[in-house]
Amino acid sequence: MRTDLFDFHLPPDHIAERPAQPRDSAKLLHVAADGWFDRMVLDLPGLLRPSDVMVFNDTRVLPARLFGRRGVVAMELLLHRQVDSDIWDVFAKPGKRLKVGQTIDFDKGLMAEVVSKSDDGLVRVKFNVGGAALLQALHAVGHIPLPPYIRRPDDLQDRFDYQTVYAAKDGSVAAPTAGLHFTERLLKAIDATGVQRVNVTLHVGAGTFLPVKVDDTDQHIMHAELGEVSADVANAVTKAKSDGGRVIAVGTTSLRLLESAAPADGHIAPFSAQTAIFITPGYRFKAVDVLMTNFHLPKSTLFMLVSAFCGLGRMTSVYTHAIKEGYRFYSYGDASWLERADLQQAGDQ
Repeated sequence: MRTDLFDFHLPPDHIAERPAQPRDSAKLLHVAADGWFDRMVLDLPGLLRPSDVMVFNDTRVLPARLFGRRGVVAMELLLHRQVDSDIWDVFAKPGKRLKVGQTIDFDKGLMAEVVSKSDDGLVRVKFNVGGAALLQALHAVGHIPLPPYIRRPDDLQDRFDYQTVYAAKDGSVAAPTAGLHFTERLLKAIDATGVQRVNVTLHVGAGTFLPVKVDDTDQHIMHAELGEVSADVANAVTKAKSDGGRVIAVGTTSLRLLESAAPADGHIAPFSAQTAIFITPGYRFKAVDVLMTNFHLPKSTLFMLVSAFCGLGRMTSVYTHAIKEGYRFYSYGDASWLERADLQQAGDQ
């Protein structure tokens, strides 16, 4: 499909620089088959059914932006994907003149040697420490990797704000942002409905920030990310579907992982691998029935995904409504609750 079909105008003042306080006081745009409704995130329990299963991504965001020097040249590294305990694929600025064997120095004795470079812009580096020692060093000298459309430096508040309250497994360089709206009181209210909550893990890479630069979506290449769906979670999701319940993905990361783990019949299988799934209109969803997600960038892979889920025409109208009504966009913005519709219901062609 043509990339420009997914373009729209977003006034800059609709981009959220900070999250709502408290988190669960954000707006929630409920998109159902019979229309859309302005709600609040705190209204979410009223949208649930006891037979539903909600799937959360429990990845934890690392302080993955590093500032250092190669000799006299200032360098910035953004971690993308872990290869080994001390080896990461990164995006480097400036990266064109980097050569294999060169060393980048950071504060507090942390160093990284360039191991290789790839055609897709990634640089592989080996740190002088690994495992828990590297994690400790990242927390000491690293910065929270705020998305590029938040035009301010990160601060100590972002270390709390840009992390879900249920984060458990280190590995992401971007937050699963739909999950940022949840608080302990909201999770308790959800539990009181009888809905089952389960966790999967998809470590979000820096590739999520990359724009689609090609004119045709078929030419876009997604960067792979590591995900895991346990056997217990796979069984719980499969049982919920067979019992007539809905599978609710909290965030596009949870959806992409579930769809990667679903064979053609829609039953979820245990999964532990890289996924580079790219979902655009025409994709046949196999697992997920409802998606909670934030509002996304024009011409982004994520706006393409929600357009596949509800129809491009419908999502264009929904986003027009959201802009008119003052919804806040992107990582720290408001949320939408999307109930899947086929192309006829969505009004898409």
